[in-house]
Amino acid sequence: MRTIDKPYFYKQTINRSRFICSLYPINNLDEANQILAQTRKQYYDATHNCYAYILGDAGEVTKNSDDKEPAQTAGIVIYEVLKKHNLTNILAIVTRYYGGIKLGAGGLIRAYSSSTSQAVNQAELLEIIPCLVIEITYDYVYSNAISALFTPEQELEKNFADQISFKYLIPAHEKDKIIEKITSITKNTATFKILQEITKPLKNPN
Repeated sequence: MRTIDKPYFYKQTINRSRFICSLYPINNLDEANQILAQTRKQYYDATHNCYAYILGDAGEVTKNSDDKEPAQTAGIVIYEVLKKHNLTNILAIVTRYYGGIKLGAGGLIRAYSSSTSQAVNQAELLEIIPCLVIEITYDYVYSNAISALFTPEQELEKNFADQISFKYLIPAHEKDKIIEKITSITKNTATFKILQEITKPLKNPN
């Protein structure tokens, strides 16, 4: 599954109707409902605010709405675009300002599909992968060498006492490689603990 970590927007005009697709990362239903309420307030004068969302590690929670467009021409269309791209924890809202020319069912389907697709195409999609929160404890002399193994984004917590104790977030499939490198760097003097197993969206996982 994939997701996004920030909002994305796409606008287009089709036969005088303006379409604005807004993509948002969400973690739960409360966030989805809050963003929907904010969008309806922001675009209070729009003709329609159609939407779809997908939630859960397996995309098991879904909902879509045509918001008074003809049935099956908007909400389900938006949902199918998100599903096609294997997305989850995402909310897509397509706002329409009617321009005076009717598009017909086929035209509406194409308009809502293309608006959502273009927004997704410009978004940076993150792979949701199994991750581990690890704790490494080691002597100060190895600090620079071990820090070089991780990016700043992976660092969760630092503790300095008789030894250094760092917590990092790593892709689960990198565990054995990291343990091997740390063991080699510290001459088998470091300790390594797995504190938590989670799923997390990461950029360009190896």
